[in-house]
Amino acid sequence: MAKYFDVHPENPQRRTISTVAGLIRSDALVAYPTDSCYALGCRLGSREGISRIRSIRHLDDRHHFTLVCENFSQLGQFVQIDNDVFRAIKAATPGRYTFILPATKEVPRQLLHPKKKTVGVRIPDHAVVQALLSELGEPLLSSTLLLPDEEEPLTQGWEIKERLDHEVDAVLDSGDCGTEPTTVIDFSDGEVTIVREGAGDISRFE
Repeated sequence: MAKYFDVHPENPQRRTISTVAGLIRSDALVAYPTDSCYALGCRLGSREGISRIRSIRHLDDRHHFTLVCENFSQLGQFVQIDNDVFRAIKAATPGRYTFILPATKEVPRQLLHPKKKTVGVRIPDHAVVQALLSELGEPLLSSTLLLPDEEEPLTQGWEIKERLDHEVDAVLDSGDCGTEPTTVIDFSDGEVTIVREGAGDISRFE
């Protein structure tokens, strides 16, 4: 059964965050809130975590996983960014965007798009996940908590606990954080391609 943690959305309890970070380091798969919607997350090098996320969401090997980063400095360790792209992303973070970029050698091979060698990255504007990332000291490997054949992500921690009680190891509940996933911007070819219009305002990239 999944462990359930009720956390304050603006001032998350340090002891709770420390406990969840410890679970993630031990290869746990967690459901956690972000500034767009709930997500599934595990430690960066977790093969089991990747497999479990694929199983829960029925994903194929073309799916772009996302590295959820604490800050821009951390993000820059995992993707290649030229000056123009740097400025565009810097101006939009933290925020409700996922950026697809060429990956560096720091990214595990199983996370890369099989043909493009790209990965998704984002910096969320949410106190709970920021506290968790700070405690972890590394990105979370992540994917939107959108179940197969459903149009919108789950929004309530208690419902996630009920639905995925035997498929995840922990649920962080900080209240409803919305149903609209991030806006996805692909910079991998040097041009701006809007892959998905979501919670982030696309006007700055048009």
